[in-house]
Amino acid sequence: MIDLRSDTVTTPTTEMREAMVEAEVGDDVFGEDPTVNNLEQKVASLFGFEAGLFVPSGTMANQLSLNVLTNQGDEVLIDKTGHIFNYESTAAAHLSSVLLKTLEGHRGKLSVELLNDNVRGTHDWDPNTKVISLENTTNKGGGCCYTEDELNEIREFADTNDLKVHLDGARLWNAMTATGTDPQFYSSIADTLSVCFSKGLGAPVGSMVLSSQKNINTARRMRKMWGGGMRQIGLLAAAADHAIEYHYPLLEEDHRRAKELARTIDNCSQLAIDIESVETNILIFDVKEGTAESVIPVLEEEGVRIVPFGPQTLRATFHFQVTDEDLEKVKATFKEQFS
Repeated sequence: MIDLRSDTVTTPTTEMREAMVEAEVGDDVFGEDPTVNNLEQKVASLFGFEAGLFVPSGTMANQLSLNVLTNQGDEVLIDKTGHIFNYESTAAAHLSSVLLKTLEGHRGKLSVELLNDNVRGTHDWDPNTKVISLENTTNKGGGCCYTEDELNEIREFADTNDLKVHLDGARLWNAMTATGTDPQFYSSIADTLSVCFSKGLGAPVGSMVLSSQKNINTARRMRKMWGGGMRQIGLLAAAADHAIEYHYPLLEEDHRRAKELARTIDNCSQLAIDIESVETNILIFDVKEGTAESVIPVLEEEGVRIVPFGPQTLRATFHFQVTDEDLEKVKATFKEQFS
């Protein structure tokens, strides 16, 4: 089965498993796991932040970030397709008592023009707008990337309006690959940044919060409170470190394969896709007749798995364990079933 449902479906390679077995470990709640400590310092330095905190999931990374940037009753501005709004089980309301105000951006991206009339807090009955939450790349936006100019404009707007910026960088590795942006840049535009190791990089689990040392100290306490304090997690940190060193360079090939499949889909009379929208490893396309759900079993019968993303919309996501041979099989299947 060729699994294009998500870039989270990868399994650890033999080399990654060896790195995990050989990892030096200690008790991370006591701050004594050297492999975790080294990874946190390495990734924080890579992105130009003071400190980092290894956490079990991207959801926890995002929620810890919002928690350290807000007080109860504050408001967070976010695109209506954002992961934090759609896929994190109303955690911001439950854990931090903050309001998510959704805005209709373009392919998951916000802009200064959109933000301009949405900052509140002048009156007692207003929520206090505190954070702009961005996502790069955008999941429901089809792997779309912010440009540096766009992010700089939002940062300037945030500073002018005394707002903080959180960047959900679950697939920031893909964005950097596509745009050539230096990772140090992101510390200049984000107060908190979350990065994920278990999506395109292919580690089995783990994300990281990056911010100031003060914010990370607060986040570490909240991580413990929320049940995220872990013990000998050097095994997981070793997998993440291996993924950065050996899988990060492979993302460019994921992007190439996604664009190849997009060209095939564009030539299928029963499907519709905007080729120019495919920037990274995600492609989103529509069936012209019928439903997305009806397509799933047809493809599974041919050994290809993707996910529905709307009534007539489907998503395919490439990762490093999809080979060129797999790609040719997928292309042939689409030609046969949908031309």
